[in-house]
Amino acid sequence: MALSEGGIPEDAPVFRRRTRYRLRPSLRAWLIGRPLPTADAPHQTVGTAIGLAVFAGDALSSVAYAPQETLVILAAAGASALPLAFPISCAVTVLLWIVALSYLQTIHAYPDGGGAYTVARENLGVAAAQVAGAALLVDYVLLVAVATSSGVAQIVSAAPALFPYRVPLALGLVFLIMLANLRGVRESGTGFAIPTYFFLAVTYLMVVAGFARLLRGQLNPLSLPPDLSVGSAPLTLFLVLRAFSNGTTALTGVECIANGVTAFREPRTRRAGAALIWLTAILATLYLGIVFLLGRIHAYPSETETVISQLARAVFGRGPLYLAALAGTTVVLILAANTAFAGFPRLSAIMARDAFLPRQLAFRGSRLVYSWGIGLLAAVASLLLVLFRASVTRLVPLWAVGVFLSFTLSQAGMARHWWRAGRSDHVSMGPERAGRSSSWLWKMAVNGFGSLCTAMVTLIFVVTKFLDGAWVVVLLIPLLVLLFFRIHGHYRSLAQELSLEAYGSPPPIARHRVLLPISGVHRGTLAALRYARSLSDDVTAVHVSIDALEAEAVRRKWRTWGEGVRLVILDSPYRLLVEPLLDYIRELLAWRQPNEVITIIVPQFVPRRGWHNLLHTQTAMLLRLALLFQPGVVVTDIPYHLGGEEEVGKAPVRAPKGTAR
Repeated sequence: MALSEGGIPEDAPVFRRRTRYRLRPSLRAWLIGRPLPTADAPHQTVGTAIGLAVFAGDALSSVAYAPQETLVILAAAGASALPLAFPISCAVTVLLWIVALSYLQTIHAYPDGGGAYTVARENLGVAAAQVAGAALLVDYVLLVAVATSSGVAQIVSAAPALFPYRVPLALGLVFLIMLANLRGVRESGTGFAIPTYFFLAVTYLMVVAGFARLLRGQLNPLSLPPDLSVGSAPLTLFLVLRAFSNGTTALTGVECIANGVTAFREPRTRRAGAALIWLTAILATLYLGIVFLLGRIHAYPSETETVISQLARAVFGRGPLYLAALAGTTVVLILAANTAFAGFPRLSAIMARDAFLPRQLAFRGSRLVYSWGIGLLAAVASLLLVLFRASVTRLVPLWAVGVFLSFTLSQAGMARHWWRAGRSDHVSMGPERAGRSSSWLWKMAVNGFGSLCTAMVTLIFVVTKFLDGAWVVVLLIPLLVLLFFRIHGHYRSLAQELSLEAYGSPPPIARHRVLLPISGVHRGTLAALRYARSLSDDVTAVHVSIDALEAEAVRRKWRTWGEGVRLVILDSPYRLLVEPLLDYIRELLAWRQPNEVITIIVPQFVPRRGWHNLLHTQTAMLLRLALLFQPGVVVTDIPYHLGGEEEVGKAPVRAPKGTAR
């Protein structure tokens, strides 16, 4: 029989079995649904219509707060500055289409998803990819916080009595969205499709009805809100740039479809591209229409009533359609958080597979979703909601810096991608044919111009919002990148230490020494002793003495039940349990022979009821945790189940069927 280098037969048999185990009904299964087999993964994808509902919430929700945040800045210069909102929104819309066309090219060039992270990794290098990844992860976390805060603000506009309960309401929404996403992409997407299209219907109805009333001369300006304080700051270029930077929050979410291409059914690039075009067209028309109508009704930003509420009140009055408009806006703001729950876990899984995040984030849960990423996103976003008291105005400055930084890196990476593709064509096709095919030049120009525009917006955000909180993100992103590289360094060194390259055959074990820490002599101790003697003839029992009478009782019992095994009693005058044992083990390690293995057998009894553990000191657990980090030592637990199997290696006694026990 041929042997491998390690002495193992090359034709050693390998068997595979398929487990028949099924998860039992539980509260977890009731909340998130029955487990799905791995074979169902290709079927957990969505089409264009459902995909739009899953990934468009972030972008569509921006029509609720982007106009508000623009007017907040312009209002500082008084009512005369508010008409600038519409020209600013036109500039934002142009930038929106540039970014959308760039991401449309990303979808077709990188059909496996990943968005800015994947593009930067492939074209700009590992460091740029980690910057893009950090920016996107921060963006997703802040998206959940901003979207739920804005959704709660809409609720408060309709019911001002709920204002003191903003934070609990926002936390409850995050929890519900987390549960919905833990049930799976297809199921959560189907559940969110109806609310998304309800929002589109009522919002388009509001905009169309608003223009109809305007043409008939029935759209009257509103009276000033009672809590409005009209500003008197000078109208400067810096203030206009701040308003523009706030308005560019309407672009957030455009990248989500490119990040989640793998969630679409085949042909996924075509479906994802169609969803992106529809999203951009819907967002552009709603954003421009709302900002234009807000200027006609002289809407003012207010803490107690959002500008969307003011527009709905001017168009519909206080009737059912007004409540429907607020309800639709609130729902889509909540769905914006769902967009982050669709994008964050996928991105973190890609980074985890690249060994820049913990490996757990790449594992799929029972519903074929990245459960660890979903839970992490919910936890961090909830912390932000508590720290910032669910305030949209306080959270927005932290948000958009990461968004536009990822935009810039993605488009710069795509520009380099097309440049490299053009050079490749020049070599493979020849100068004449490559010169006639100028599509790569056009694509590179689009991405390059988009990268320049978003880089300028990023700079504007950093400068104008730095003191308002943008400094937090400016500091946080480098720290996250440093953390990513530390994680990557750990995984790389671990792989080197575990590698079998040039490993050879391990040396045989020359001696096996077994230590058996005991607190007393009882059935559990004897079960552990029998197991220890099956491993080696060199067994030593160790008892830490903190009470002389108890130690003497242990000595007497050991003479009867110890089967001739030596017993070492360690006196502990300061009543310490673990430290004397560790000191004794270190002494043995200092005298250890080459290829000698020291095994610590830790006996532990397991009660029939879990809560019974609270009635005991759990000394075995303390020993196990302390010995786990002791190099050169193998730790083995020997559980003794009370009321069950009494001895290691002895089958439990079962009564025959039909007899009483």
